[in-house]
Amino acid sequence: MGQETIATAPAARRRMTPRDVAESFRTATPLELLFDLCFVVAIAQSAAGLHHALASGHVGDGLLSYAMTFFAIWWAWMNFSWFASAYDTDDVPYRIAAMVQITGALILAAGIPRAFEQRDFSIAVLGYVVMRTALVANWLRAAASDPEGRGTALRYAVGVTLVEAAWVVMLTIPSGIRLWAWLFLACADLSVPVWAERRHRTAWHPRHIAERYGLFTLIVLGESILAATLAVQGALDAEQAGAGLYGVAAGGLLIVFSMWWLYFAKPAHRFLTSNRAAFLWGYGHYLVFGSAAAVGAGLSAAVDDATGHFHGGAIARGAVVTVPVAVFLLAVWWLQHRPHQVSLSHKVLVPGAAVLVLAGTFTPVPVPATGVVLAVVVTIAVLVARRESAAARSQLTVTP
Repeated sequence: MGQETIATAPAARRRMTPRDVAESFRTATPLELLFDLCFVVAIAQSAAGLHHALASGHVGDGLLSYAMTFFAIWWAWMNFSWFASAYDTDDVPYRIAAMVQITGALILAAGIPRAFEQRDFSIAVLGYVVMRTALVANWLRAAASDPEGRGTALRYAVGVTLVEAAWVVMLTIPSGIRLWAWLFLACADLSVPVWAERRHRTAWHPRHIAERYGLFTLIVLGESILAATLAVQGALDAEQAGAGLYGVAAGGLLIVFSMWWLYFAKPAHRFLTSNRAAFLWGYGHYLVFGSAAAVGAGLSAAVDDATGHFHGGAIARGAVVTVPVAVFLLAVWWLQHRPHQVSLSHKVLVPGAAVLVLAGTFTPVPVPATGVVLAVVVTIAVLVARRESAAARSQLTVTP
């Protein structure tokens, strides 16, 4: 569908009718890829804010601001992706709505530094409102074009609008209770899809959704590599390179390569068979995406430590990398590996690795140690998978 021209697209598609949930060769479109690419800016801003907070020793404030800003990025991306999976018409109004959402993402990105430094979320909320307003327009259009799904589309439009207005009101309340208001509104935002799809499921495509999440994971991992690369480059330009810096660079590469390997080790679309499974899997990716981007911030802070510019405590110097890596491992294991009913060795391998990674916090070289642990885990996982595959083939051969 993404390759059809606007002029030749069927009239039914231009009416924003739902797509076939079993559609063959359903893949990400060029517009979706552009959408993801533009979201890199917001992710980079959020990760950079976390990096500066970690390096300056303001861990608590940095983590809180990071969790809040990354939630807005993730949730806006997620809503666009699931809507596109069900109603992507690729016509002029749809493309314009997507570009408005991209504009909102860039406004959000522009407001992230202010959110970190001054706890001023006005610009970030403005960008969020722009994105959500375009989403509401899409849902209203879907309600007008899809009689069977009209109730669901209208509930989405109403729910998103009400919560969007509440986000704006949040800016006017005293700062002392704003955090509690944020938590309430985040829960309200998360509940909209659950409420909207109680009676009628939208026509999202399992393979398409799995691919979209995989692509966004690649983008977040790429952001981690970029953040670490820029940090190393800055240290080299300042002629502050040493053994510690090279250890961070090597360990960081092992970490990111292993994270990629473990995430894509098991296909996800096979168990996305219901809204219940899809909601848990989709919402759980907040931890996957957030921790992956935080690894980049942690690696940048580790470079600061190797060059004498880190102002956190002794434990923090290792935890800035080991904690997000451990969160990533546990989230990927729970969401991607566990549903496949893997063997006992697979069930304990990744959680055990997360424990070892956390233990590496207290070593003199936490980043290289984490990289080695992950590389060993990947090696064991590959060997176990080969053994299980050979055993399965052997059983099929001897079965009469």
